[in-house]
Amino acid sequence: MPLRSDWSHRNCSIARGLDILGDPWALLVLREVFFGNGRFDAMKARLEVADSVLTKRLGGLVDAGLLEKRAYDDGRRPRQEYVLTPKGEDTLPVLNAVSIWAEKHMPAPADRAHMDVVHSGCGQRTTSADTCTACGARLTAATTSWHSRTRSDQPIQLSTAAADGAAA
Repeated sequence: MPLRSDWSHRNCSIARGLDILGDPWALLVLREVFFGNGRFDAMKARLEVADSVLTKRLGGLVDAGLLEKRAYDDGRRPRQEYVLTPKGEDTLPVLNAVSIWAEKHMPAPADRAHMDVVHSGCGQRTTSADTCTACGARLTAATTSWHSRTRSDQPIQLSTAAADGAAA
């Protein structure tokens, strides 16, 4: 669903991308799913967001083909969690770029409020959204970790797109 139906720049790829990724909540939801946090209640708690806001963003990301629902059983009743599609996984450089830019230009409100992009292959922090600046390897969800100090003392390997009905 477009952010603005009257947007006159639909022929611009940036404007088309912003129709999906221009909402901060959408990027934060994608961040959670990359961190492996695809269950509604867990996302809601982590993001401190209203049910209606999260429901709308998840629906938009599913409709856009970036996320898909996958059934799981929590022992009480069948439920749905959200997993990345290959199209959703392709947003990784966008999230990496936002994080790298913020680390460079925006002061963190606390010492632990930092997030580094780490190439899992060589274990080094990178300052590029799509290529490791230490070894030159291409960054993918399978080869990238995020080191969010508010979540863990160690980098966290990212989730990848669902494959054959199961997260890879």
